[in-house]
Amino acid sequence: MKLSGPIIAAVLLAALSGILYWSNHHKPEEGSAVNASLNSSPKILSFNQADIVKVKIQRKGQNQVDLTKDDSGSWQISGPAPLAADQAAVSSLLASLSALDSDRLVEDNVKDFSPYGLANPSLELDVTLKNGKSEKLLIGDRTPAGNDYYAMLTGDPRLFILASFNESSLDKNENDLRDKRLITLDFDKVSRIELLDQQSGKKSAIAFERVKDTWQIMRPMPYRTDGFRVDELVSTLKNARFIPSANADEKKDSAAFQSAQPFAAATVIGATGTQRVEIRKLKGDFFAKSSVVSGVHKVSEDIGTGLNKSLDDFRNKKLFDFGYTDPDNIELHDGDKSYYLTRSGSDWWGPDGQKLDKTTTDTLLDRLRDLSASKFTDSGFTEATLRISVLSNDKKHSEALLLAKTKDNYIAKRVGEPALYEVPNSAVEDLRAAAANLKPAPAPASKK
Repeated sequence: MKLSGPIIAAVLLAALSGILYWSNHHKPEEGSAVNASLNSSPKILSFNQADIVKVKIQRKGQNQVDLTKDDSGSWQISGPAPLAADQAAVSSLLASLSALDSDRLVEDNVKDFSPYGLANPSLELDVTLKNGKSEKLLIGDRTPAGNDYYAMLTGDPRLFILASFNESSLDKNENDLRDKRLITLDFDKVSRIELLDQQSGKKSAIAFERVKDTWQIMRPMPYRTDGFRVDELVSTLKNARFIPSANADEKKDSAAFQSAQPFAAATVIGATGTQRVEIRKLKGDFFAKSSVVSGVHKVSEDIGTGLNKSLDDFRNKKLFDFGYTDPDNIELHDGDKSYYLTRSGSDWWGPDGQKLDKTTTDTLLDRLRDLSASKFTDSGFTEATLRISVLSNDKKHSEALLLAKTKDNYIAKRVGEPALYEVPNSAVEDLRAAAANLKPAPAPASKK
């Protein structure tokens, strides 16, 4: 009997439905080879990162690197030579190891791994957990496409493909994992920094002390401090690292350091002790010697220039401290002219109780905020031609400034402080013009 098209279609649909029902109700057991082959990226390693206590890394043709966790939970390089470890770098390595995914499973039961470079692997990582168990990962040849690697676990018949980014995250040597910091103190607990200024062949010490959450210049004498510049110095010291080299010649570098020109030096004092770093320059190279790292090491130019600063680099050139908060009172005397301003809320009022125009008061405030020294000087202040007083912080902070005219500029002096500031003539003239331009606020429009 010849079957019609609709009957054939119905039979095929029923057969496919039966196959689908069977496959959905007869899944392979977890852990079976069939299940693994269905997984596009099965796990190679999976355990708690905190449970790792030892790691051995063996790159073909190189010394084995041994990492050991001490009783405090910190990692150390115990071989081939004892070295302090970079905790962040080790943590990154452990994160990759503890949750290592394959790119895909090639085969679930390999008899001979030698065609894949795994009989004599290029990289081996041996991981020991705190319960005594261990896993050994072997990484062999590149795949034919050249982008990924063959990998396996010792005692496991499965062959994996490992993505190249995972391989690079595991292929680490002692220089990758060692602590390269030149200063290892906790900078949250550093209380004093001493910088040796060696510019222009003169050596002079600059000392900074932490006062609550800010830094102050204390030596050669107390000066107003540019906090941003001191923060840059602290950041340079905190992030200072030497450049490791597999071909470093200790004797050659030491000789270079001895013959190099002194460039910068810093001493850092913290809760746990004192550490020192010295930078020297030879032609275009910078070398560092640290009290916490043995030997002489090359460093980047940024570290050298970040420490090679003079006292004036850290002094505050701003002539007023009220910053971007509005002061409470301003008093300005310019020859026979005087200006008095009092703030109430966001409005400014003159001495006669008249409200002042916001545009003109804002201009005067901007000129006062921006008033800065072009440089510092030791002399030149004669008779003051301008006197400015500012009360801020709910009238708790008082500042008074005197400005004396010279031939080409002004010399400024803050009352009660020894420092003298050279101020451009244009900045003072803009301030005087802003004060002279103050005017009452326009009368409110009348209501009809």
